[in-house]
Amino acid sequence: MDLGFIAIGAALAIGFAALATGYAQAKIGSAGAGAMAEKPELAGRIILLVAIPETMVILGFAVAAMILLILGQRA
Repeated sequence: MDLGFIAIGAALAIGFAALATGYAQAKIGSAGAGAMAEKPELAGRIILLVAIPETMVILGFAVAAMILLILGQRA
């Protein structure tokens, strides 16, 4: 039973991080498309700003791995 809750916690860590990343990238991407329509020279900055939210998924994966490795040993 405890192992099931640990797995659910790890899944929620990755799932919420992925949802937040998708939401952030949607907002940044649409604003970036509008900005690039006005000033095409901003393409490099916009690509960087769209890539930054990906770190949330990486951190969510790291938290999920810690949950599974640390708490999984105790169960």
